[in-house]
Amino acid sequence: MITIHTVSELRQLVSAAKAAGKTVGFVPTMGNLHAGHISLINQATANTDFVVSSIFVNPLQFNDKGDLERYPRTLGADQEKLTAAKCDVLFAPDVDEMYPDGQQGQTIVQVPVVSEGLCGGSRPGHFDGVATVVSKLFNMVQPDVAFFGQKDFQQVAVIRKMVADLNLPISIVSVPTMRAKNGLALSSRNGYLSAQELDTATGLYKTLNALAAELQQGKSIATSVENATKNLNAIGFRTDYIEVRRSHDLKPASASDTDLVIIAAAWLGSARLIDNIELTLKPSGE
Repeated sequence: MITIHTVSELRQLVSAAKAAGKTVGFVPTMGNLHAGHISLINQATANTDFVVSSIFVNPLQFNDKGDLERYPRTLGADQEKLTAAKCDVLFAPDVDEMYPDGQQGQTIVQVPVVSEGLCGGSRPGHFDGVATVVSKLFNMVQPDVAFFGQKDFQQVAVIRKMVADLNLPISIVSVPTMRAKNGLALSSRNGYLSAQELDTATGLYKTLNALAAELQQGKSIATSVENATKNLNAIGFRTDYIEVRRSHDLKPASASDTDLVIIAAAWLGSARLIDNIELTLKPSGE
């Protein structure tokens, strides 16, 4: 694997790959890689000929300066994992390479509707930062296919809409969430949890499954969400939100909707964890 730090180097390598008739796969990350990230690389290597990954901790998507400063930087370990996964190129730019004219005057990409509410409501400006940096990375890498984890369901929806609205010739592949044996979704932020908190953290996924079971039984969305929130808080979480949305457009679900996603964010200690479950209900009357 080749590690590069500039856009000019990146474009030379990608141009050569495309000139050789290779399809380009892209996996953008913020580093501190775990098995979930590597599953994206594996999907990319299985479905494209030339795989580029990026590591960039993007300041534009952090509304908490402290969170940005303590976000783990583990470039050496990440390089070893990417090499083992047969990634071809790692693009690891610094802030000045990504934002050469500074961040204040940076053109901002805003994706309406799907970026509103949920994590977009809790973290103002977060998805503007995500959409901006991903659009820049897409223009730098010019991939044929880009791979994202389904754990951040809203982020995938934002990227899909951005690509569609801007007519970008890129296919977006959503890869299922990787989980530990106890069901906990793998996340870089799990490293903030103590051993006891890691045990408690499994309650988020269990709570979402219990909520899904209630909905399958025909219970009301409002009542089920209220019960789930109380249960999550009772085991030590501080619930940010639990919501039931239509999976195809993230609009609030009604009693007549059948293709749903239960999506949640909750604090446990200093870590803000997110997770989701998709489910399909039988139409009423069946």
